[in-house]
Amino acid sequence: MSQIGDIVVGPDQRLKTECKPVEKIDDGIKELAARMLEDMYATDGCGLAAPQVGELIQLVVIDVDYGSGKKNPYVLINPTIVTADGDEVETGEGCLSFPGVTLQVKRPSHVVVRAKNLDGDLIQYEAHDNLLAVCLQHEIDHLHGITMFDHLSPLKRVRAMREYEDALANGAKPGDVE
Repeated sequence: MSQIGDIVVGPDQRLKTECKPVEKIDDGIKELAARMLEDMYATDGCGLAAPQVGELIQLVVIDVDYGSGKKNPYVLINPTIVTADGDEVETGEGCLSFPGVTLQVKRPSHVVVRAKNLDGDLIQYEAHDNLLAVCLQHEIDHLHGITMFDHLSPLKRVRAMREYEDALANGAKPGDVE
């Protein structure tokens, strides 16, 4: 069952923590993935990482097609970025754990990721110059305690944190965008 209130909002230390690999894909992992997908859809997100719901394990859910009206979810267990190259592209990024702000973040335009799915099969994902490329990098960053703020220069980070604090003070909740 979805618990949107369970989405961890910054500055929570769990968002800065290195997550442990998933050792066994059991019913608990499958239930967590299902709950994370529900939370993500309920807040109109396109990705969610386990630390964002307080679980410090390497699990990510993504669905970049949901905004177009169809569901096409991916569940990535122990994902690793094999390749991140190509021209750097600056994109506006939001985050369910940092509601009310959108930050301009530069990331490589091409990414190759390997992860296990819920059946334990090793899958490779490749994305170039699209939302999936950004989302894969953003969510995998969460598993290593890296947030979108960490991609900003010190001055931009301070400004963005002020903007975020203002958004929180004004009642921003997960799913709210700038």
